[in-house]
Amino acid sequence: MCDREGPGGASSPALAVSGAPLLEPLGLLHGRAAAEAVAAGQAAWLAGGPVAFCLMRKDGAVLPVGSLPATWQPILARITRRPPPWAGLPAHRPVVMGIVNVTPDSFSDGGRHAATDVAIDAGRAMAAAGADIVDVGGESTRPGSQPTPVAEEQARILPVIRALAAAGIAVSADTRNAVTMAAALDAGARIINDVSALAHDQAAAALVAQRGCPVVLMHMRGTPATMQSQTDYADIALDVTRELAARLEAAIAAGIAPEAIALDPGIGFAKAPGQNEALLARLPVLLNLGCRIVAGVSRKGFIGRVSGEADAMRRLPGSLAAGLQALAGGASVLRVHDVAETVQAVRVWHAIVTES
Repeated sequence: MCDREGPGGASSPALAVSGAPLLEPLGLLHGRAAAEAVAAGQAAWLAGGPVAFCLMRKDGAVLPVGSLPATWQPILARITRRPPPWAGLPAHRPVVMGIVNVTPDSFSDGGRHAATDVAIDAGRAMAAAGADIVDVGGESTRPGSQPTPVAEEQARILPVIRALAAAGIAVSADTRNAVTMAAALDAGARIINDVSALAHDQAAAALVAQRGCPVVLMHMRGTPATMQSQTDYADIALDVTRELAARLEAAIAAGIAPEAIALDPGIGFAKAPGQNEALLARLPVLLNLGCRIVAGVSRKGFIGRVSGEADAMRRLPGSLAAGLQALAGGASVLRVHDVAETVQAVRVWHAIVTES
């Protein structure tokens, strides 16, 4: 729940981020029940649907969404509106982003795609399997990792990006370095995906603004080497929302168009055991910021802790479960290692929740 009451004693409306209160969507619904609750004014569509949400009072009674005062309507509108078109990708269904780590040391697949030709083949296979985006990275940001020299990062990823972009594949460059961002965009990348939310490199925000490209801002504290020592949160969902709001405001102040920005809660980054699950359970809070949500849960450590599976390569079932939970909570992009399996799961999930 949020940390102070909103209208009518509701526990859902609550928090101030940059002076604006937030609503916490609860009681998620889909299918006929969602459509009927929305028609009755009891619920509203989360990020344009197909999942709807309610608001609740502290006593557990439903607070009809239609009863919110006019002053709260702009806040409600941010949560209910369908995210604007982003990176030329489909807006009517979830988007799958395949991961190609051109590194020797990434947490689950380090070394598998270290060779350029292998990475290119992997990206092509992901696109053929249904990936809408292929995310190419040349620096491991696993907990405890050290920075990769920029020249080495570029040597790893630029040939891969060129080949995939030449094949007509939408490519995202996973980097926190401005010079690599520029080189990747020149090589044909469409999207920048920055684990530091443009905070690592002071030139990054201006570069993205000047190029006018879509960008993913991910939540992280500190650096990959230090982040796991910075997991003290008063309320994980609200604190992550506050901190991403600050990065969003900085990006907009730098000249980046709001509709070009997607937000990633940073599952596994500066998050202690239990916090990842809690953040996923309350993911709809992030929709208060009015941006598309990207969720990267694939093979993450929390799945191993919950399931007892130590081998990251054997965490597909848990990854699918966490990814579908993220979609139900308002995410519209899933960043995954196992593309074919995820595409199938997402298609089935989407067919079920849109049935009425």
